[in-house]
Amino acid sequence: MSNTSDFRQAMRNAKGHALVGPNVIANALPYLGGGLVLTALGTYGGLGVIRSNPGLFMTTFWVALIAELALFFVARGVAEKGNNTVALPLLATYSLLSGYTLSGLVFVALGTQGVGIQGIGIAALGCGVAFIAGRQIGSNLSDEDGLALTKTVRLGIIALLVVLVAQLVLGFFGIYTPSWLEIGISGIGVFLFAGAAVVDFYILPRTYRDDQAVPAALSMYLTYINLFIFILRLLIALNRD
Repeated sequence: MSNTSDFRQAMRNAKGHALVGPNVIANALPYLGGGLVLTALGTYGGLGVIRSNPGLFMTTFWVALIAELALFFVARGVAEKGNNTVALPLLATYSLLSGYTLSGLVFVALGTQGVGIQGIGIAALGCGVAFIAGRQIGSNLSDEDGLALTKTVRLGIIALLVVLVAQLVLGFFGIYTPSWLEIGISGIGVFLFAGAAVVDFYILPRTYRDDQAVPAALSMYLTYINLFIFILRLLIALNRD
């Protein structure tokens, strides 16, 4: 999903029934696909490190996570200025780092009975279904419905982020989320990012011009990566003893 300043501009454009980039999503799809392929490669590499040297993975995981967060804002800023020559290598690196940090969750999924490789396939399929449904629904939303859904999803994701930070802090002190609560959090995450997939098809053409495909692809990338993560988390939580 687009950031706060983008959202405010999209609100103004939407109220005027303006599509500033009617073809931006189509233009963004090759970048989105390339980013997801690089994420898969990063995940594969991370799994190799986990299996060969788990201690090294934990150290490099935190380094990669910090670098990923910093790189996101740098890459987005460069992309929105239209400097694709610099933005594309940054986004490629971001996608690889994202895959590396994702490999820990994938490793847990592979080791969880009832999830495994089929669960990863289900999560990927769920993202594909969300894309198809989001395109059909989001492209046909009225302005009133589109803005209402965007506000709702955005507020929900902010609340979810607060919960996830609390989970991380509590986990640092050895307090872990019970299974029933993890199921609830993961289910809400799936619901919110499925909604975000719909919102993308409404808001992105009102936020980015046709020549701003790279930042639009990054917004879509975040939606589908997070949807994949929460589907996988939900499957793991449902299959824990």
